[in-house]
Amino acid sequence: MSDQPEKDIQFDADGTTTYGTLHVPAGHDDTQLAAALLLAGSGPTDRDGNVPRLGVEPGTLRLIAAVLGDLGIMSLRFDKYFSGRTGGGAYAGDPAALDLAAYLRQAAAAYDVLAAQPQASRAAMLIAGHSEGGLYALLLAGSTRPAPAGLALIEPQADRLLSLIQRQTDDLLGQAATAGTITPEAAARDQAAVTTAIGQFRAGQPVDTSALSPDIARIVEPELLSAANARYVRSDDAVDPAAAAARITPGTRVLVTAGTRDTRVPAPAVRTLAAALAGAGTTGPGLRTLDETDHFLHLPGVGLNDAGLAPAAAAALRDWARPYAHGPRPAPPA
Repeated sequence: MSDQPEKDIQFDADGTTTYGTLHVPAGHDDTQLAAALLLAGSGPTDRDGNVPRLGVEPGTLRLIAAVLGDLGIMSLRFDKYFSGRTGGGAYAGDPAALDLAAYLRQAAAAYDVLAAQPQASRAAMLIAGHSEGGLYALLLAGSTRPAPAGLALIEPQADRLLSLIQRQTDDLLGQAATAGTITPEAAARDQAAVTTAIGQFRAGQPVDTSALSPDIARIVEPELLSAANARYVRSDDAVDPAAAAARITPGTRVLVTAGTRDTRVPAPAVRTLAAALAGAGTTGPGLRTLDETDHFLHLPGVGLNDAGLAPAAAAALRDWARPYAHGPRPAPPA
């Protein structure tokens, strides 16, 4: 390895060349290191945790890689389908064919590539997932070998996908009713309409969103009415994250974060997920509540695309990863 900690890497998944970044802390050429696979959130999110086409560029995964790198932990992150250099690959002509299993195969291929690196210790493989990547981490941990020694679930998808949408819309409507911008009766009508629409989708029936207010329809319709998303949504919604958590190998070192300002991942679902992991016999920091921290690990006043993690988020990552840390090699004598 050169003294540059990061290099481009590529690998094949389902006939698609996937592009990523391998981060190996400098000074560890012949050292066995803990190795973490970093998994991005939903949609066309690239290796750094960005969706440039939507103007979302917080660099979350790149920042997590830096925190782990400071502890002497190597990592691999990659461009998911329809992001970065990877693009659509084999799915370019038929994006509607993508489902959860396809994304998991891509993640599994990345894990195998990381485990095969000469610096990677197969006894200290780790997976860290942000947002929907947290669900991927849970599912990958139960199927890949060697089984990861540790899992970090950062603001993870902690409920079935459409149940999460239900929670999000319920929270928004409740806040609006409390603020007086809508009546309690209007909030109740929207909540009932969301419940009906989700039930219709799950039952394979035509979905009627005509009773939804425009703001709520904008949240729900991309999930329930898009033919391009339908296959993926059904496959993701079929998974109960708490059930997957209950199958994690006992002794796995786990971190689960819950930012108190995260409006995308409601805290009750995260607590249920953390309880299921604890019940499975996992160890580690477990649930860490991050005060005043949002979905992208920012404190109030920090812009969406401002680089930096909330101190509490970085500290939680370090606490989780500390048993796998490898300090810098001493300089040779003069």
